[in-house]
Parts: sequence; structure tokens; C-alpha cells
Amino acid sequence: MLGVIRRRVASGGSPASILGQSLQTVRPAMSVSRVSSIAGKETLLHSRGLGHVRNFSHLIFPGCSMGCQPLRDAISSTQKATNMCLWSRPFSSEGGDLVDAVVPFMGESITDGTLAKFLKGPGDRVELDEPIAQIETDKVTIDVASPEAGVIKELVAKEGETVEPGTKIAVISKSGEGVAHVAPSEKIPEKAAPKPPSAEKAKEDKPQPKVETVSEKPKAPSPPPPKRTATEPQLPPKERERRVPMTRLRKRVATRLKDSQNTFAMLTTFNEVDMTNLMKLRSEYKDAFLEKHGVKLGLMSGFVKAAVSGLQNQPIINAVIDGDDIIYRDYIDISIAVGTSKGLVVPVIRNADKMNFADIEKEINTLAKKANDGSISIDEMAGGSFTISNGGVYGSLLSTPIINPPQSAILGMHSIVQRPMVVGGNVVPRPMMYIALTYDHRLIDGREAVFFLRRIKDVVEDPRRLLLDI
Repeated sequence: MLGVIRRRVASGGSPASILGQSLQTVRPAMSVSRVSSIAGKETLLHSRGLGHVRNFSHLIFPGCSMGCQPLRDAISSTQKATNMCLWSRPFSSEGGDLVDAVVPFMGESITDGTLAKFLKGPGDRVELDEPIAQIETDKVTIDVASPEAGVIKELVAKEGETVEPGTKIAVISKSGEGVAHVAPSEKIPEKAAPKPPSAEKAKEDKPQPKVETVSEKPKAPSPPPPKRTATEPQLPPKERERRVPMTRLRKRVATRLKDSQNTFAMLTTFNEVDMTNLMKLRSEYKDAFLEKHGVKLGLMSGFVKAAVSGLQNQPIINAVIDGDDIIYRDYIDISIAVGTSKGLVVPVIRNADKMNFADIEKEINTLAKKANDGSISIDEMAGGSFTISNGGVYGSLLSTPIINPPQSAILGMHSIVQRPMVVGGNVVPRPMMYIALTYDHRLIDGREAVFFLRRIKDVVEDPRRLLLDI
């Protein structure tokens, strides 16, 4: 066998093909080897069934001396000296020019979201970490940032689709080559649009006789008279109505509020607060407060401090029912309800009992800005042991707020109105505010609820109580 191979190689034959022919003569049933031609050399890549002839077969390659090394050693040594061609299917352009933009991780409790809208379109240039789309979840709106600087080649997903973390929504070309801009393509249909009218006019000309028949049809039916005698109310036409799908945030808020009504035995108690002293304190020190702390002194910080004092005096208000147990929280995290254009969000002021007026005002301003511009995170809204809702900023005079689960109570603030009050036997105008406390009557009795609301009234009407702790 070796002598035959040597003579054929000497006569100018191809080593690999000679070896394949020789092996076929030895074992006709053996499968044929697959050979890849690379740079003018023939390299044997794989041969099934060579295990039977591995001990006596040898490989001869151009530029290599014939030896008696086993087939496995010959192939391993040849791979080092010969350029091998590895075939693979290109999922991106050569050099890795295309990059996928995917949905980021949205939080532990969020498994999917709705692709609300694209901020960029095909052909638009984007920078690194620039938002290209917005994902709307049950709690917050999350931006999808560009992983690389480049040009958007195509949008894979569509607006309104439900997407999960890791879902591919767009393809970005780092070089921008081969990207067709949207602007020219949009102009083409505009120019092509005027052409159909001519065809439409021709069609309109043909059905003219049909129009005459349509005009004759109204004469025949005579059901209108009986309909007029009916006492049924006339509904507005459907053309005057608009059906808009609810956002995920709005659906989530609706579900939680309805669950709250179905779960809690809610009861609301009211009181009224004279805002004279707190407003006087604010007007006297607002300039010095702003100069020192860099933030304006508002009324919310006073109510947060009053709520902290009330929760410390009545710990049951800060507790919650969990099955057959009562969980007492040894921390005070105050949730502040903020209304945005997309829905109601409730960011949390952590450890409010350890903050002063300036810290509270700074935290409220920071959270309110994030809530309005949609940059607030899920962690900043998670938790909370008590909620304050200020409907007075919208002019609400009185309301019964709904508990924010898994809490047990919520304080409602309202608008400040000048009302006649009896002070020292005289009737004088006073800036008054109604306050309301909605609580879970399964856990909190009326006694604790009234004492809590009374404590807020005392602290707001006389802020000096906070200094003396009385």
C-alpha cells in the first residue's frame, strides 16, 4: 500500500486524493473523506471510518516529508502549518459592525413591559447610552439605551408589543454603512400619492348611475317614524367617541386600588387644622432656610414630621396584617403620592424619623422631579409604611383617600381655606385645612385613629411641640 502511494505521488498526483482513492480500494464501504481546498493545498479535514486503517495509513502533504506517524498526529501537526478555513454563518456584518439593542433588566418583580414608543427611527444617529426607546411597566417607564454609538439600521420590534428583558428591539450600525435614511423614503410616497386620485376619479365617474339608485333607496324605507315614538334615550354616535388602550401603569393602579377596597375594612375619620402658626413659621424663615439649605421651606415637611410623631405615639398605625400575624415596623418610611401625566406614583422617603426639615424637603423635591420626568426607579417606590396624599394642590376640599397596600393607613391633606373660627370668644378668619385618615379597621381601632389624627393637629398648629417632644 505504501509503495503504491509513493509511486503515485512521484508521478505528480495529489496526496490527499491518492490517499482517498487508496483507502476506497482497501474498504469500498468506507465513507469518502471531505477535503477543503485552501491556498492551493489540499488538506484532509475529516474521514469517518479511518479508525480501522489508522495503524498503517500515512498522510503525505506538499512540503512535508513522509513519515510513519499516526493519522491523529499528522492532522494535529498539519493544522499548525496549514491555514484552515472555518465556515460559520455570519449573524452580524464582518468586523462586528452591527450591534443589537435589547431590553434591559427592569427589576426583580417585573417580568415584561410594553414598548411604548421609539425615540429614534431608522437612519437616526445615536450616541453611546442615548435613549432610543421607552418601555412602560406596571410601575415605571424605563429607557432602552444605545449600546454603541452609530446609526440605527432597523427597528425589529413594534410599538405596543410586550417585551421581556433581553428582547432585541433594534439593530445599530457602528459605521453607518448601508443604512438607508428614512427621510428620502418618506418623500417618495408623498409624490406617488397624487397619482391614485386620477384612478379614483375614473372609478368615481363609473359608479355615477349607482349613486342615483342609492338616492332612491331612502324613499322606500319608512322605519324612522316608529323610532321617534320610542322612549329609549338617543345615544351619541360612535364617531364622537375615542377608544384608547390603558397604559400598564394605569392598569396597575386600577388593580391595586380595587384590591385595596376588596381587602381592607376601610374607615375614614376627619379633623381640621388651623394652619396659622405653621404658615407664619414658614413666612418668617423661608429666606434664611433657602439661603442655608438651598431648598425652599414648604408645608409638606411639617406634615411629614407631624406624621412621624404620630406614628411613634401610635405604633399600630405603622403596622400591617400578614395572615394571622401583625407585623410591627420599627422603621418609618413615608410614601408621598405624586400625580403624573402617566398615572399615580408613590415614591418613598426612607427613614423619615431620622431626617430634619431640610432633608425632607430635599428628598421630596428630588423624588417629585424624577416622578414627573419618568426617571424614578423601582427601588425608590418599593416599600413604605405610611402614605401622605396632598389633594390640596389640586384644590380638593375634602376626600376619603384609599389605603396603599401593604400599608394600613393613609393621611389625606386638602386645600387651605379661610373660614370664620371662634378664637378667644371672638370670630376671626383663620386658614383652615381638613385632614382625613383612612385606616384598616381590622387592625386599627377608632381610638388609635383619632389619637393619631389629633397628634398631627397638635403638632401642625404648634410646631414648638416637636422641639420640646410634648
